[in-house]
Amino acid sequence: MNAPPVRFTKKFMATNVDLDALIRRADFDEGDQAPRRSGGGSIKVQVEVRDLKKNEFFFSALRKPDFQRETDDWDVNRIVDLIKCFVSKDVIPAVIIWESNSGLLYIIDGAHRLSALAAWVNDDYGAGEISKLFYEGIIPDEQVEIANHVKTAVNKVVGSYADHELAREHPDKVKPHVITQATALSNAAIPIQYVIGTSAKAEDSFKKINEQGASLNPTERKILAGRKTPRCIAARAIIKAGKGYNYWAGFDAMVQITLQNSAKEIHDLLFLPKLKNPIKTLDLPMAGKMYSNNKLNLVWDFISIVNPPTEKEEADKDGELTLRFLTNCRKVAQRINSVHLSSLGLHPVVYLYSQSGRFKPASFYAIADLVMTLDNDGGFVRFCKVRENFESLLIANDYIIQQIVRNDRGAFASYKNIAKFYLTCINELSSGKSINTVIEDIHKMDDFKFLTKPVDSPKSTVIGDFSSETKSATFIKAALAGAPKCGLCHGYIHTNSITTGHIKDQIDGGTRSEENAQLEHPYCNSTLKKTVAAETKPLGA
Repeated sequence: MNAPPVRFTKKFMATNVDLDALIRRADFDEGDQAPRRSGGGSIKVQVEVRDLKKNEFFFSALRKPDFQRETDDWDVNRIVDLIKCFVSKDVIPAVIIWESNSGLLYIIDGAHRLSALAAWVNDDYGAGEISKLFYEGIIPDEQVEIANHVKTAVNKVVGSYADHELAREHPDKVKPHVITQATALSNAAIPIQYVIGTSAKAEDSFKKINEQGASLNPTERKILAGRKTPRCIAARAIIKAGKGYNYWAGFDAMVQITLQNSAKEIHDLLFLPKLKNPIKTLDLPMAGKMYSNNKLNLVWDFISIVNPPTEKEEADKDGELTLRFLTNCRKVAQRINSVHLSSLGLHPVVYLYSQSGRFKPASFYAIADLVMTLDNDGGFVRFCKVRENFESLLIANDYIIQQIVRNDRGAFASYKNIAKFYLTCINELSSGKSINTVIEDIHKMDDFKFLTKPVDSPKSTVIGDFSSETKSATFIKAALAGAPKCGLCHGYIHTNSITTGHIKDQIDGGTRSEENAQLEHPYCNSTLKKTVAAETKPLGA
């Protein structure tokens, strides 16, 4: 008797599950170059699912090549389907493995399949004992929540592996369909195909198999091709907040510590506070959801904007270049929104999200480019002088960013033109023009002639619950009306960049009383109030 079909909630339907901890990583170079198995072609064998228990020899010998992408590309449905297929004895493609002379078993193809089965066998979907050890006990709440959701789904559709073991001796204590599946498991096996040859051949096989796969996106291909370059190491360090597999193990101990701390700081600056939909708070993260399909691309692109690629990047042998990349990224992230003295405290809901609460990667890239330009041009004071009007302009003309992205056909392809739009607005507002005049003038410029003013959408006549976007838009509109602003530049203040400053400075006799205190952005508090004039040259000139 099979389990009835399950209707999953939509909460994590499109959210990837982090199974990266289940199978350890190792560099091919750690194994002997000579193969343990000799001859040509390949060898086909089978292993039992019980061999995936954490203390079994087979599972203990499994390794993923260190350059392989993170094992977090499957959602709950794919994991449940794979486990269901296995217990039902449906056909599962063979896992391809290369065995080094030292006895390590490197997975050339099939890491997600083995990880999903290992997750079931070890009851660890990203937050169990193996994962806790891998992440040194620090697992984000969102990852724990997703892991629990997957566990519930698997147990409902298939049943836990522990129940299948229990069924052999105590069938009266488990559901009927588990008994049937447990019987079938007694002779079920995972097909394994061994690649014969040197580690160089194994690596070549891995690249050919994975580069041909439709699941590899361009960013993943770049990381696969240049895994030891500072850009790749920095991207992986930020993604995992300095935890997980130690891609920087060859660096000096102090370099490793600095690298891990910097990566975690950047990760937290980008992805905290945690984003939940529909939006019910203005405390939004700078870079959207911590767990999203676009996270790797976003971090890679951010690194590339802050550290423009050179013609050829060599492997980082001592960590110096990787630290430089991370330092540059941290500086820009701190400048955008943090409590660092340099922070402009750009409120994400104004600069990085649509007014319906949708995170905009293109705006994130453009803001990074903007603060770098302002820094180079000495334009922060000029920006602060028109900031209140600039933010009002962005909120009222949310459509412009969307049209630039559509015209340039992509978030990364459009960020330079979005940054140009920002700079144009700042310069026009600095000349004394009103918001409406600036928008009218921009529509007439050659660079933005494709812009069209939106027409009001017809009112919906559909009866039913409000969509998540409608709920978010309603909250944002109401919350912004009463949101706190900086007492100096009058721009919106975010929870990640609040400082308290004196209305009348201490040097001028200002007291510590509540009447003399006001909220200020870190930059405004530390620098703006001490600056008497700004440069007059146009920004970006």
